[in-house]
Amino acid sequence: MQTSTDRILTTHVGSMPRPQAVVDQLFAQDQGRAYDQAEFDQVMQQAVQEVAAKQVAAGVDIISDGEMSKISYATYIRHRFTGFEIDEVPRATPKDLDDFPAYKQRLADAGGTPKYHRPVVREAITIKDLSPLQKDIENLLAAKAAAGATEAFMNSASPGVIAVFQPNEYYTNDEQFLAALAAVMKVEYEKITQAGLILQVDCPDLAMGRHIRFRDVDTATFKKAAQAQVEALNYALENVPADQARMHLCWGNYEGPHHHDVDLREIIDIVLSAKPQAVQFEGANPRHQHEWRIWADANIPDDKILIPGTLDTTTNFVEHPELVAQRIERFSDIVGKERVIAGTDCGFGTFAGFGAVHPDIAYAKLRSLAEGARIASERLWR
Repeated sequence: MQTSTDRILTTHVGSMPRPQAVVDQLFAQDQGRAYDQAEFDQVMQQAVQEVAAKQVAAGVDIISDGEMSKISYATYIRHRFTGFEIDEVPRATPKDLDDFPAYKQRLADAGGTPKYHRPVVREAITIKDLSPLQKDIENLLAAKAAAGATEAFMNSASPGVIAVFQPNEYYTNDEQFLAALAAVMKVEYEKITQAGLILQVDCPDLAMGRHIRFRDVDTATFKKAAQAQVEALNYALENVPADQARMHLCWGNYEGPHHHDVDLREIIDIVLSAKPQAVQFEGANPRHQHEWRIWADANIPDDKILIPGTLDTTTNFVEHPELVAQRIERFSDIVGKERVIAGTDCGFGTFAGFGAVHPDIAYAKLRSLAEGARIASERLWR
């Protein structure tokens, strides 16, 4: 993993707005409608080439494939592993939105509710088909080379996020469910890193899970579950070098009150016990921007790299580069400039076909991120 040696590097969480051709292919696949596999593959390959070039043009150093081939960050796994069936089952909703039902309905009416199918576990989870993963790897490596990027990362779901958000009707308990998921995700993680890519494991289960799946239990119960999820993740990463992995901590990439978000102070030690060298987290939105003080007080291992969110991914404001620079410098004061990479709070395309930020503005935000990193670098290395 590249680190900052003479300037602040830039990256983001992974998902980018998908072109309509990509969205059409993904929903045909997700809904079981007829589609041409060769055309699907060609559309994805072209989209990854384009999104890589746009990231580099915007000034992003560590790029991704934009998660073009995935309808969402966690449900894509049903195409790679056995045991998952599609069904319409009741979904736990965020507790903060339930406190404001009229606002929740407004979000739904505006298209803010994901339209993809939800997988339910009804058989044993085993590897079914890893060719989609191999195609993703090949597409990103080719796009990275064509765009002239020096480093690229690939997103992958954590065992915990799958277990927390996909209903289990097969395994006797959460321990068995997590163990089965860790075993198959272990293979995905190792294939990504063996290809020379940085692995990003997405872990909203460690934060967002509190006000959804664990909304009606006490904090101690939630933390016990979160620790078990980190242990499953660490097992799945046992053959992955820590410096080739990063993790994303998230409270939910939606514009809402978020007044039931678990406090970072409650989970920071659990987060820091995970193997990935770098931690990417929300640091720009109004609910979590203040938590830089918690990072300042934390016992952060000397080898950890921080990737604070310096852009909010739920609004169409383009942050001023000076504000981005100030946010970068704040974390540089905590762990040193060499251990900070400038990132975003979350992705710009968490679900295919929906994103709060307009695609053109998403790239304008990334340009501001790059300019803010340049400003901070001039001050930090002068």
